[in-house]
Amino acid sequence: MVDFSLSESQKQLRAGARQFAQNVLAKAPAVYNALPTQAERFQSNIDIYRIAVKGGLIKGQIPIPLGGTAASLLDAAIVVEEFYAVERPAAITLFGTGLGLTPLILAGSPEQHTRLLRPFLSGEGEPIASFVHSEPNGTANWLQKGAPGLQTTARKDGDDWIINGEKVSNFVSGLIIRAIPDSSQLWATNSSGWDDRGADIQCVVCRLIDSENDTTAPPSEAPEKRILILIVTREDIAANDRSAYEVLGHPELAGHRSANGPLTKFTNLRVPNQNLLAAPGHGAQVVEQTFGSSAALVGAMAVGIMRGAFEAALAFAKEDARGGIVPIIEHQSVADLLIDIKMKVEASRLLTWKALHAIENGPGDWNARLELALHAKIFCSENAVACVVDAMKAVGIKAYAKDMPFESLLNDAMVLPLFDGGNVGVRRRQIEKIFENKGYEPWTATYGS
Repeated sequence: MVDFSLSESQKQLRAGARQFAQNVLAKAPAVYNALPTQAERFQSNIDIYRIAVKGGLIKGQIPIPLGGTAASLLDAAIVVEEFYAVERPAAITLFGTGLGLTPLILAGSPEQHTRLLRPFLSGEGEPIASFVHSEPNGTANWLQKGAPGLQTTARKDGDDWIINGEKVSNFVSGLIIRAIPDSSQLWATNSSGWDDRGADIQCVVCRLIDSENDTTAPPSEAPEKRILILIVTREDIAANDRSAYEVLGHPELAGHRSANGPLTKFTNLRVPNQNLLAAPGHGAQVVEQTFGSSAALVGAMAVGIMRGAFEAALAFAKEDARGGIVPIIEHQSVADLLIDIKMKVEASRLLTWKALHAIENGPGDWNARLELALHAKIFCSENAVACVVDAMKAVGIKAYAKDMPFESLLNDAMVLPLFDGGNVGVRRRQIEKIFENKGYEPWTATYGS
C-alpha cells in the first residue's frame, strides 16, 4: 500500500521549518537588499546562520548514525520546500553546507567523520562547508575521454598533497575582468567562508598529476581513473602561505542575491594525506552520488518556489477585481492558470518525494535510482520557471512591481535548470547514458527488477 501522508515527526519537522522560515529567514532580505555587493550580502546572513546552527538546522543535515538528526532525504525535502517558499538566498547558504558535507558523509573514514564533523554537530558558531567542483571553463564534459579534464590538479609530495594548476582562461562577470589560472574554482557555494579565508571544510575535486610539470590529461586514459577528492580545512589554509588560497572575486548574480559562489584560486596549497577523502579512481563515483541526491533536492527547491508563486497569485486573485465587479479568480482564464500551477506543484512534490525515497530505499540499482532523481531535477526546475511566469500572467502588470514577490521568485527560479548540473549540458545527458545501457529496464525504480 502506498501512503503519502507525513508521519507525526515529519509534521512537526514541517511546522518547525515553516516557523523558522517565516520568523527568521523572512527577515534576511531587509538586511541584504540594502547592501551593494554580493560578498556583503552573503556576509550579512551570518547572524541568521548562527541562529540556524543553534536551532539544529546544520546538525539536521547529518545522518543520525554520524551524530546528526537527519532521519531521511525525504525529511530534507520537507525543510527545503518550506524554506524556499519563503526565502531562498539565505536558505541556500544553509543547504550549501549540507551539500558540502555530503562527500564527507558518503566517503569519509570513521576518523575523518569524528575529526571533521565535530564543529557541525556542536550547535555553536557558524561552521560552513562547500563542495568544490565547478571551474570557470565549465565542467559539463569533465569526464569526456580526450578532453582537457579538470584543471584543478593534485599531486602527491611525501605525506602531503599539493593542489595547483597552470593554464590561463578569461572570466568575465559584471565588472570583474581578470585572467585566471584554470585551477580556479567558480560557483562553489560557500567555498570562500565568511571572511574569504575558506570554508571550515571544502571537499575539492581534483585531477591527479604525477609531477608538477605533468599538467595535461592523458588522451587515451579514462578520465575517472585520475579523479580524487581532497578535504581542505581553514587550518590547512592558515598553515600555508597566504598566496596559496585566494578569493579573486564574488560574481554578482541575477538571483539568489545573498548566495556565495566565489572565484577562488589554489596555488601550491599543501594538505596532509589524512585529508584524502576519495583516492584516485574513486572520486568520480562520489561526485555522482553527491549530485544524485542534490538533484532531487533541487526538485524540492522548485516546489517551494512554485508554491510561493501560487499562494501569492491566489491571494491576489481572490482579493482584487482589477477594476471589475468580481475578484479575478472568477474569470476562467485566471482560474485555469492557477489550476495548472497547482497541479504542477502537486506532481512535482510527489516526484521529488519518490526520487528521494528511492535513492535511500530502492528498488533498483544505482542507475535506476539516479534516473528518478534526474527526472525530479529537470521536471521540477523547468516547471518552476513556467509556473512563476503563469502566476505573473494571472496577476497581470501588478506582478511586475517591486512590492510584489514575483521578481525575486522568477530570478531565483531561473537558476534551477542551470545549476547543480545544467539540465541540457549535464542532467539530460546522464539520462541519455542510462537509456543506452543494454540491460536498461525502464520501470525498475518503481516496480523492482
